[in-house]
Amino acid sequence: MKILVVDDEMNIRNVVKEYAEHEGFKVDEAGDGMEAVAMAKAQDYDLIVMDVMMPRLDGFSACKEIRKTKDTPIIILSARDDEYDQQHGFDLGIDDYVTKPFSPPLLMARVKAVVSRRNASRGNVSDPMVFEGLEINMSGREVYVDGKRANMTPKEYDLLFYLVKNRNIALTRDKLLEEVWGYDFFGDDRTVDTHIKMLRNSLGEYRKFIVTLRGMGYKFEA
Repeated sequence: MKILVVDDEMNIRNVVKEYAEHEGFKVDEAGDGMEAVAMAKAQDYDLIVMDVMMPRLDGFSACKEIRKTKDTPIIILSARDDEYDQQHGFDLGIDDYVTKPFSPPLLMARVKAVVSRRNASRGNVSDPMVFEGLEINMSGREVYVDGKRANMTPKEYDLLFYLVKNRNIALTRDKLLEEVWGYDFFGDDRTVDTHIKMLRNSLGEYRKFIVTLRGMGYKFEA
């Protein structure tokens, strides 16, 4: 997945880029609003992180221009935390508003949350989803491998659907336990690993889409 980081301060761009790449994102950079608009029109991004106070074209104006042709999710970064600016941003169609100085890990959590919500909504629209010979119908809770219906446990379905809804996003074992099994589940990392093994067996050759992130967790990469 690719994001665009827009800020006239190189240090800010470097920090966001470092954390985003650590989370598995590819990152492009822009130093002002005009450059951001041109890049956003020329290619598709999964998300844009946009500063407000920039030369040539401010972040709000850039958002307004981008929204004329693209519905790319946008998170605003701003040193101003007054309610008017936040409301103005949301009126323009931004997805989140983060004030400076910010916590990079918290920003990444918000980036992943926005992307996850967008992927989930796309999943509902494009249901069923097809990845080569793997067909996933979430609404009907059906999975087909090369045209043959897979026989999986309820938890395998839940795990696969969550991975697919958050495809191309790195997910820790703790996050999977929290979201798939629930906050009150009494278990450990081995529970996730065991079910991942079962799920891979059910998917046959398409097990390749479930990528192990050593020392961290998993992601559905397609």
